[in-house]
Amino acid sequence: MPVTAAWARRLVRRMRPDSFEVRRDEFRVLLRRSREVVLLAAITGVATGLAVRGFEYLVEHLYDLVREQDPWTAATAPALGLVASALLLRYAGGGASSATSDEYLRAYHDPAYRLRPRHLVARISASVVTLGSGGALGMEGPSLYGGSTIGAMIQRRLPQPFRGADHRTLLVAGAAAGVAAIFKAPATGAIFALEVPYRDDLARRMLLPALVASASGYLTFVSLSDTVPLLSVSVFDVPNFEFVDLLGACLVGATCALGARAFAKLMRIAKGFSLRALPVRLVASATTLVVLYFLSDELAGQPLSLGAGYEVLRDWLYVEPDLSVWLLLAIFVIRCVASAATMAGGGVGGVFIPLVVGGGLVGRGIGEIVNPERFTLYTLLGVAAFLGAGYRVPLAAVMFVAETTGKPNFVVPALLAAVVAELVMGDQSITAFQRRPGPD
Repeated sequence: MPVTAAWARRLVRRMRPDSFEVRRDEFRVLLRRSREVVLLAAITGVATGLAVRGFEYLVEHLYDLVREQDPWTAATAPALGLVASALLLRYAGGGASSATSDEYLRAYHDPAYRLRPRHLVARISASVVTLGSGGALGMEGPSLYGGSTIGAMIQRRLPQPFRGADHRTLLVAGAAAGVAAIFKAPATGAIFALEVPYRDDLARRMLLPALVASASGYLTFVSLSDTVPLLSVSVFDVPNFEFVDLLGACLVGATCALGARAFAKLMRIAKGFSLRALPVRLVASATTLVVLYFLSDELAGQPLSLGAGYEVLRDWLYVEPDLSVWLLLAIFVIRCVASAATMAGGGVGGVFIPLVVGGGLVGRGIGEIVNPERFTLYTLLGVAAFLGAGYRVPLAAVMFVAETTGKPNFVVPALLAAVVAELVMGDQSITAFQRRPGPD
């Protein structure tokens, strides 16, 4: 019997192709590399979570200080922030641009493009003074850029596990962790980092490290702060949708897409203006921001042009039960122009939250026309549609609103609104560095 078994094993070895041994060795290498990638993605997430928490702390404390000042001091603070930002970028950054999210997309698509530590320090410092002084941009751009730079630096310094691997592995992981941390939304972080590089497609082969980094970045961040949803709407209930709301969602989606197209064009103009001579753009931007501060204060009773725009949602749209359509339109224009002026002046920040605020205003306006009693639902539909259209990230937009509000019962009409917005948006996007789907 043992002789028969030995001959059987020899026969099997002779019949088995040589490629089987090669494939088995490749599988072992792949398994070992996967474990190493997951570990390094987790480390990237932790490092990013710590960095983003420190960044948020500085911005929030500086911004709270600005909000406590008298009106003229608060109105001129964003202009001073733009001056400080310009000096930091020129001298500390060696002439670095104010781009953040675009830097991630550029590095994603160009293997030869490197995210440098010197530029990271300059841009994050510039974003602290821009956003902390009341500039009308968001913290997610610097967070995404910071996380992607941390991931890229880790991958460059630890090449052994990544021989033959994609150069973007930890770049994407760090970006996902940055978004997950600043929004306290791990699923949104992973989806956004995978969805934003392309129009109408997702980045491939990056899901596992993005998920791991998002989770570790989120856990690190909330362990140092709290787990309260970013856009908590506990002051009211979001009603369950009805069939008529599906028609309303289509209207919200189409309107938000038109608004997002206009906002994207405005931001492109602002980026072009930011290349002009420093005195010219600073004077124009500073004057515009001061005027918008007092105009919004006069119209809404509070300076809604100041800061990223969270106050527009928390202290106005979520609170005021009766708002006229013309007033919503006026604040929408003010917020868009304030973001553009901050960008034109060379301020460093993201446009994710400005898109969120714009969508909330548009959705609330449609709700006041269609069904004022359900304005809360339409506000959230507008956020999902406007954000999805502007960045061409419908999945991330819907997930963002679900995670940051803690109200998932709007998801079905929000998906419909996001799809309609995506169709109406056409080829437009808030960033020029997105690409069409194609081979990686």
